[in-house]
Amino acid sequence: MRALRRLRRYFKRYAVAYAAGFACLCCSNLLATLGPRFMQHAIDALIAANWYAARVAAWWVAGLALAGGCLRFGMRYLLNGASRRVETDLRDDLYGHLIGLSAPFFQRQPIGDLMARATNDLLALRMVAGPAVMYLVDTTVRTIMIVPMMAAISPALTFWALLPTLGLPLVMTVLGGEVHRRSLAVQDQFGDVSSFMQEHLAGVRIVRAYAQEAAETRSFHALDADYQRRNMALARAQGVFNPLLSLLGGIGAIVALVAGGRSVIDGRISVGGFVAFGVYLATLVWPMIALGWAISLLQRGDAATDRIDALFAVTPDIRDPAQPIALVAGASARSIRFESVWFRYPGADAAAPALEDVTFDVAAGALLGIVGATGSGKSTVVDLMVRTYDPDRGRILVDGVDLRSLRVDDVRRAIGIVPQETFLFSETLRENVLLGTADDGQLDDAARTAQLTDALPDLPNGWETMLGERGINLSGGQRQRAAIARALVRQPSVLVLDDALSAVDAHTEMEILTALERATAERTRIIVSHRFSAVRNADQILVLDGGRIVERGTHDELVAAGARYTELLMRQEVEESLELQ
Repeated sequence: MRALRRLRRYFKRYAVAYAAGFACLCCSNLLATLGPRFMQHAIDALIAANWYAARVAAWWVAGLALAGGCLRFGMRYLLNGASRRVETDLRDDLYGHLIGLSAPFFQRQPIGDLMARATNDLLALRMVAGPAVMYLVDTTVRTIMIVPMMAAISPALTFWALLPTLGLPLVMTVLGGEVHRRSLAVQDQFGDVSSFMQEHLAGVRIVRAYAQEAAETRSFHALDADYQRRNMALARAQGVFNPLLSLLGGIGAIVALVAGGRSVIDGRISVGGFVAFGVYLATLVWPMIALGWAISLLQRGDAATDRIDALFAVTPDIRDPAQPIALVAGASARSIRFESVWFRYPGADAAAPALEDVTFDVAAGALLGIVGATGSGKSTVVDLMVRTYDPDRGRILVDGVDLRSLRVDDVRRAIGIVPQETFLFSETLRENVLLGTADDGQLDDAARTAQLTDALPDLPNGWETMLGERGINLSGGQRQRAAIARALVRQPSVLVLDDALSAVDAHTEMEILTALERATAERTRIIVSHRFSAVRNADQILVLDGGRIVERGTHDELVAAGARYTELLMRQEVEESLELQ
């Protein structure tokens, strides 16, 4: 019952609702136990032609049924309502945990599978927290209350009628384990289907551009067919489960009919007692069926618990230190230093590090440019600077303090980054740029600096324009300008542009760079770019090649040296001239 252990602390959180629900359950079962007794009195009174006693007993049966119905409503409302709250809390906890995990986790874990666990698996746990628990307790309480009432009518008849139920443990053990295994297979496959859909719908423009609709549809059909096959296997196991339980109850009913009828003929049981016994036995049959369903829900919940616990077991690689050092507050600029930094991406070839013995200094308020060919390690420098990863060897210092001695939030508040791949959410343009930052008058200034104000008249509702997924209704240049404004509005001490102007034309690039120079003159700036025009005015330029710094200096110094920087510069000029032809 791993699912119940996983949910234990959530049950405690809503203990009052569960206690009230179980109280309604117990009271309703008590009334259900009394009903057949009054039915027995009514039948025996009718046989004795005592019309008054029969009418009184009939009113009692009706009243108990009405009260029991109200209590059953309260039971379902309270317990199922509490299970919805448990599901909400569990999903909140799961999201909070996932959002704090480090980049390597999301590189190896498909987003579609995470979505499946946050929806389908949590639904399975909600069914455990509600219907499964409710019917388990309901069956137990009803059995405890009804069996003594049956024994009071006839102990021998009770024994023979309930004898077939001894097969219940065997059915639950054998078929319950099979339901668990097949449930886990279904949920794993559902994750694969979700991952496929999420990835290929996000890249639907590429699918269409290469006319791969039919091929992708066939691939999805194969995945979906496997999902159907596993579901059918689960359905077969569940389909055998409930009929077997009903069969055991039916055998008990046959025994009661034969042995009980003989007892009535022999005068050992009254007609009313025989009918009441039959009602009691029938009342136990539904709990048997519900018990089978509840066991099936528990097995699915255990499978879901395995998958959910696997996520909660993952710990972030990047964490706050036990005794963090606080950065000096209010600094408009901060110094950055890399000391003999080595780094290899998780799972990459150990013989080919992404960065190898990288050392450089950026003084507070200085402008650093970083250039290099694709794969030279430029973006890796940025990732390490904001602690997306930690270096394998060496140190990275901010104002002389090792990044690993600082709170992660402090580092990321101090360093504003515009990533190479711009991501915008399906919210308004205003909400995307502010991204949780209060609008204290910085929004318009940041938009002007990023040249975003030029795009506002073209949008249907200006700042309040609702963006599509990933900002699909904006051009690439508009998305990059929105990302630059998002970084500026937070007023970071260090501003990092990681090839953040690749989608804008050269003229717009120069306007943005000029505006940035004016707006951020007192801040530390780091520009990573494949365009040499973006770093021409930098105080220092680093040239990376194969994860190493092969040159450093100003633009003029590097051009005069005539080495790697000049080679890359000339190559870019040739490419640009070919594009203009």
